[in-house]
Amino acid sequence: MHMKIKDVINPANTLLKDRYSIRKYNPSVKISKEEMTNLLQDAITAPSSLNLQPWRFVVIDSEEGKKLIKPFMMFNEVQCDTSAAIIAVFGDMQNASYTEQIVSESVKTGLMSEEHAQARIAKIKQYAGSYTPEKAKDVIVFDCGMITMQIMLAAKAYGYDTNPIGGYMKKELTEALGLDTNRYIPMILISIGKADEAPHDTIRFSAEEITQWK
Repeated sequence: MHMKIKDVINPANTLLKDRYSIRKYNPSVKISKEEMTNLLQDAITAPSSLNLQPWRFVVIDSEEGKKLIKPFMMFNEVQCDTSAAIIAVFGDMQNASYTEQIVSESVKTGLMSEEHAQARIAKIKQYAGSYTPEKAKDVIVFDCGMITMQIMLAAKAYGYDTNPIGGYMKKELTEALGLDTNRYIPMILISIGKADEAPHDTIRFSAEEITQWK
């Protein structure tokens, strides 16, 4: 297959090119709670199945918090030690319980009529009620994948670098954070801060080689 160095065709998409996975950060850089909240607020414009928004976050940015999770970081200790924060992304297996709250807010803000709202609640309950735990988890994993990418792109727009971390002791870290492991599914960790290492270009397949047209 034909490959090329990571790049974009449309200059408006430069943000996509400029996002690199960074593993070593300037440890003196901190991110305020307000800025982190704004960043996450921007990211949750991501789509989700039935708009149930199953993602939940834990931001670990204190020295005590990092000490708490470090034993479970496996080979990703550098990110833990040097980043401004680690964002832990979880999927809420009880996300469907927020259906009426989400839909009723849509009515309050004029986005939906009461008649439409009741029909939507019934539809969501029908769908969600038919899901096996495995199916529900599959949907949540898919949705959390979308929010993960949004967080990393939002971070870059705020001037920060990130690294998605899948290699960690998920169950143990979830327990250390005091979360119910039956309800909250550990998805991924995202380290965030200012890069203290040069980014490395990587190779991508060409779209022509990996796309079929029918």
